[in-house]
Amino acid sequence: MSAAHRLLVLSGGHPYEAEPFAALLASLDGWAVTHLIHPEAEAAVGAGAADDADAILFYDMPGYSFEGGKAVTRPPSFPYRRAIADHFARGRSAVAMHHAIAGWAAWPEWAAMIGGRFLYAPGEANGERHLDSGYRHDVRYDAVVLDPGHPVTAGLPPRFPLRDELYLAPVWGAVTPLLRADHGFVRDNFYSAAQAVAGRMFSNSGWDHRPESDLIAWERPVGKGRLVYIQPGDGPAAYADPNLRRLIANALGHVAAA
Repeated sequence: MSAAHRLLVLSGGHPYEAEPFAALLASLDGWAVTHLIHPEAEAAVGAGAADDADAILFYDMPGYSFEGGKAVTRPPSFPYRRAIADHFARGRSAVAMHHAIAGWAAWPEWAAMIGGRFLYAPGEANGERHLDSGYRHDVRYDAVVLDPGHPVTAGLPPRFPLRDELYLAPVWGAVTPLLRADHGFVRDNFYSAAQAVAGRMFSNSGWDHRPESDLIAWERPVGKGRLVYIQPGDGPAAYADPNLRRLIANALGHVAAA
């Protein structure tokens, strides 16, 4: 891959460990990386920061403020929405990681681009009502490759162990499924996000969430481009995992070739 490939990384809106994440970005050979952090990232993208990017890596969860035990949401600015839509309309593509599936809850088009949504409060996704989503930290599970011939999964073993956070959340747009987690995506294995926001961490009392998909990576078309979503990527152990690094590098190379 040529060093001329330009990668725009967006983060912020959700806490993460900056130095281990920077090490992950530094491991991406052949990319010139520009890293923008919200809230400044929103204005910068609206002003043209994404115009020359060959790919975007979304590791952000913008559009929230957590106040009084509730998640208060807002949509992105019109210039930001237009810039992201224009990126895909030009045939350029993106990779979204982990908590990016929760971003911009008040911008339904973002969930449509990803093909899934993590909800911090009961609400609508893909035209259906859903309970708040579930989370579980430090889960030890095997990731199982579903499409070994796909460029994103090239070089990965058929299954490999990860230790990471998983989500119990609706998925409806996995046009090309890539990975699943060998784990039960049922209520008893997760905690309520709304209860966590209200100060009751690690609780699922009275929360009767339906089972959800075990997919943790997929690809879907967006505009004239495509988006690859990768659910793993919660923290330093995941950032440093060689198989996850290969998956991310493969995904970025794939979308850059779109």
